[in-house]
Amino acid sequence: MNRPDLEHIIRAAAEIANDDEIVVFESQAILGSFPDAPKELLVSTEADVYPRNRPDRADLIDGSIGEGSPFHEIYGYYAQGVDETTAILPRGWRERLVPVRNENTRGNTGWCLEPHDLVVLFVDALRPDRLSIAGYPRKTSPQLDALARESVWFRRAYTTAPSTRFAMASLFTGRFAFQHGAEASWNGERGNGKGRPRKSIQIASSRASAGIT
Repeated sequence: MNRPDLEHIIRAAAEIANDDEIVVFESQAILGSFPDAPKELLVSTEADVYPRNRPDRADLIDGSIGEGSPFHEIYGYYAQGVDETTAILPRGWRERLVPVRNENTRGNTGWCLEPHDLVVLFVDALRPDRLSIAGYPRKTSPQLDALARESVWFRRAYTTAPSTRFAMASLFTGRFAFQHGAEASWNGERGNGKGRPRKSIQIASSRASAGIT
């Protein structure tokens, strides 16, 4: 999905919800701050959005231009209707929203999350049901609890593969395990020792090339 595609989604979502303000969550919000973001950041075909003034109409967006809809089949990208409770966002995020408004949005405004509100923290083999922030009665994770209160926290997340090496390679390249080519060793069989193929571009380098630090 590129910037014109996102603008199209903003326009369509605004018309469906009868709301001229659409909030854009998750990865494609990067297009608000970086309209010419490198292609490595544009692999997603989905934009998570909700009507700022009519959040109750998010389901209409999902049903009209969501995954598997005629809109999706025609254009190759789609919108998922969400709401503010989809993620726990950093304090003050509303004041940092980046507007997208032009002729292509037909005067409607897309409000994109500011990229510096995003932090990726990876912990291998951590049980979420033992975190106090997730409801565990003992205070087991005070530092993570504090970070979660200031960060984006997705309550449901699914790995691309049940293996740290494969999953991490997917996380940092934006590709599935069969695409990024990382190999691992198990059952006495030796892999090639490579964490990712030479031509695979990591998210850190692509963000840096876009001026995101």
